Amino acid sequence: MRLLLIEDDIRLANRLTARLASEGMIVAHATSAEQALELDDFESLAALIVDIGLPGADGVTFIRKVRSLGFTIPILVLSARGNWEEKVEGLNAGADDYVVKPVRAEELIARLQALMRRASGQAGERLSASGIELDLQQKSAWVEGKPVDLTQNEFRLLQLFLLRPASILAQSEILDHLYSKTKGREANTIEVNIARLRRKIGKDAIRTVRGLGYRLRR
Repeated sequence: MRLLLIEDDIRLANRLTARLASEGMIVAHATSAEQALELDDFESLAALIVDIGLPGADGVTFIRKVRSLGFTIPILVLSARGNWEEKVEGLNAGADDYVVKPVRAEELIARLQALMRRASGQAGERLSASGIELDLQQKSAWVEGKPVDLTQNEFRLLQLFLLRPASILAQSEILDHLYSKTKGREANTIEVNIARLRRKIGKDAIRTVRGLGYRLRR
């Protein structure tokens, strides 16, 4: 999944980015709200991680702007201050959760995963749709109750489909989810990944929508 981290502390940003990457997440980084708003692909992001104390426009102002533009993407706030007034302000602006620095990467990851599960309508530790089930903690998969052995890329790809089971996913969204901006971004790699995943979960499990992308069977 692809995230956007908005944090002006470069050392913290690098540490969190590396830890999130180790969990199979792709992290874009911006050091200010203004830089973040220059991105034109918010719809492809799985979540935002926003520092409150940003230079220029602060995190609360940024969150209000994102919500005013109609984006419903999950937002996790980072703050160096834990007073309840700031927490309420962030949540009222449209944030979904709030973490006080210093934060352990494990807690951040757990909260992000919980936010994304809730956004997909599934609140437990597992994702399921169309007879397919994923255990996010154990990195295990089942199809019609039978275990399936998936590579890391296949698991991440299937996770994306289960997080958005009713959506048509464009190739560009899948590329952003699986690869960084500089690695493995040829369009034909998506066709290869889809073909390999179909061989393991069923040839009709993921359907091609001509000219638009791919969708999980219903």
